[in-house]
Amino acid sequence: MAIGEDKWRLTTRLNVLRVSVAVAFGLLACGFWFYQVVQHAKFKEMAENNHQRTLTLRAPRGIIFDRTGRLLVENRNSFNISIVREHTKDLDRTIRVLAAVTGVEEKIVREVVDRHRREPSYRPILVVQDATLAQVASVTARRLDFELPDVIVQEVPTRRYPDQEMAAHLIGYVGEASEDQMQSDRVTTGSLVGQFGVERVYNKLLMGEDGAKRVVVNSVGREIRTLEEIPPVQGRRVQLTIDYAMQKAAEDAFRAYGYFGSAVVLDPKTGEVLTLTSLPAFDPNDFATGIDRTTWNALNTDKLRPLQNRAIQGRYQPGSTFKIVVATAALEEGLITPERQIYCPGGGTFYGRFFACHLAGGHGYVDLRHAIEKSCNTYFYTVGNMLGVDKMYKWSEKLGLALKSGIDLPNEQESIVPSTEWKLKRTGERWYPGETISVAIGQGQLTVTPISMAVMMATVANGGTRVVPRLVKAHDEGKGWEPVKVPPSPFAPFLLKPETIAAVHDGLWLAVNGAGTAGRGRVAGRDVAGKTGTAQVISNQGKERARGKTDRDLRDHGWFVFMVPKDNPELAGVVFSEHGEHGYFSATVAKHVIETYFAQKDGLPLPVLPPPVPVAPPVRTVAATGPAGGTH
Repeated sequence: MAIGEDKWRLTTRLNVLRVSVAVAFGLLACGFWFYQVVQHAKFKEMAENNHQRTLTLRAPRGIIFDRTGRLLVENRNSFNISIVREHTKDLDRTIRVLAAVTGVEEKIVREVVDRHRREPSYRPILVVQDATLAQVASVTARRLDFELPDVIVQEVPTRRYPDQEMAAHLIGYVGEASEDQMQSDRVTTGSLVGQFGVERVYNKLLMGEDGAKRVVVNSVGREIRTLEEIPPVQGRRVQLTIDYAMQKAAEDAFRAYGYFGSAVVLDPKTGEVLTLTSLPAFDPNDFATGIDRTTWNALNTDKLRPLQNRAIQGRYQPGSTFKIVVATAALEEGLITPERQIYCPGGGTFYGRFFACHLAGGHGYVDLRHAIEKSCNTYFYTVGNMLGVDKMYKWSEKLGLALKSGIDLPNEQESIVPSTEWKLKRTGERWYPGETISVAIGQGQLTVTPISMAVMMATVANGGTRVVPRLVKAHDEGKGWEPVKVPPSPFAPFLLKPETIAAVHDGLWLAVNGAGTAGRGRVAGRDVAGKTGTAQVISNQGKERARGKTDRDLRDHGWFVFMVPKDNPELAGVVFSEHGEHGYFSATVAKHVIETYFAQKDGLPLPVLPPPVPVAPPVRTVAATGPAGGTH
């Protein structure tokens, strides 16, 4: 009985084991069938979707408008082609194929990749910026065929400057952030930031906030679905103080009359910049998607220096426009009265040297008003000698001609107005009284920027407040235009004497509307007051020695400073014509700008200039010159 019972138990156990094994295999078979057949699609997708990728969504920069709401800068969509090394199996092959399908030299693609090798592999390397539709189509087709799984095409906002070169130095341009800018502006590789002009100074306002998109990609890099998307936030809209019509009028006039140079027009009450022109200029669209080497080299090697902002970086002798400072200083210091007359026989002798007036026969007896009108050198030699160079510097600084203007643009140069202390520090030598005579008529060791000349005229126009030029009027945080908070001026205001204002304004009015040299700036019924000036590029003796021996343009520069109307100025400014020879050419440019301003104000059609003419080529030989020391 014991043996039979044991055998039964063993048989039972074996049967249970067989059944258990059969059930287990049955369950496994059902499981395999369920997962491999019923849920095949689901698990195939899960197997393929084994990567996630985070893509940056670039924020459009803020739009820029002029003071009237005219669009100055906008955005357009473009395509960037990048390599994501994280998903590449053969980077060398990717470079070869990408170069072939885009038409970009393989050497250039390799250089771009090599520059970014030290960056994290998940970060896309931008290879083709602002790709053409043909390039995008070629890359996309090969991504579908799995030839370029590690290459992505992204649609990104790109800067567009509709008026091309107009106001280029003022507006500036954008470019890829440098290492320093990535730290200071807290942006990532490939971000476009302002590099020049308003685009740079107000980059934080204009920049916006990038968004992000987290996507699932398969093993060959194709996007399967979007997991999360944070939309970008566009930069703030910015309204400049610039008046589009006046800016265009200045640039059109320069081209029509065939000169390069600069023009700055201010509101003398607020310091708002209505016009800021520098010619020749450049097209900021060339920088919007990364400037090519050929264009960059051409801009940097051009002898005309189109990248220089002449309005704030060019320094030139002011010529007779400096007589405004001398007249104001002498009246304020009580050294002369407006009625005091000084005799001009055609020049004067100071410290044993004869200094000529520009009118060989002399002006006879002249008072201050008529000395400004006729730009009598002898009068200002005498008054400047009475003042001395230090008082001329004192009033240059008070009126805004010395030091920097403080305009909200980068890389402004400081005007140089000499003083005894300045010369001692610079050269270790004392100041000689004879040097004062040359400075008194805007020559000698005196060089100023056009922007500082405009500030000086604004100060004379408003009666003693040295304004700080500013370019941004308002910005929009999403709730409409909000005026920009203007910090208090670092310069203490002062009041010019009523007799000083009356005499200087009258003299400037006569220079335009009387027998002065600024008649081309006259606008009927507008009481334009102004002064021309001629700035020597080289002395008369130097011109004679250089005759036929240089290809440098040795023609004099021409200035015209102005305010309008005389008794309650609404505009104050300067026009500087590089190698314009005479200030009255600058007055013609200013006249067109002034007429444009009043036409807009009165709701009249804007004035029209004759068709532009080519800019005159540099003079290769030196023409005959006037009397030594002449300036007017």
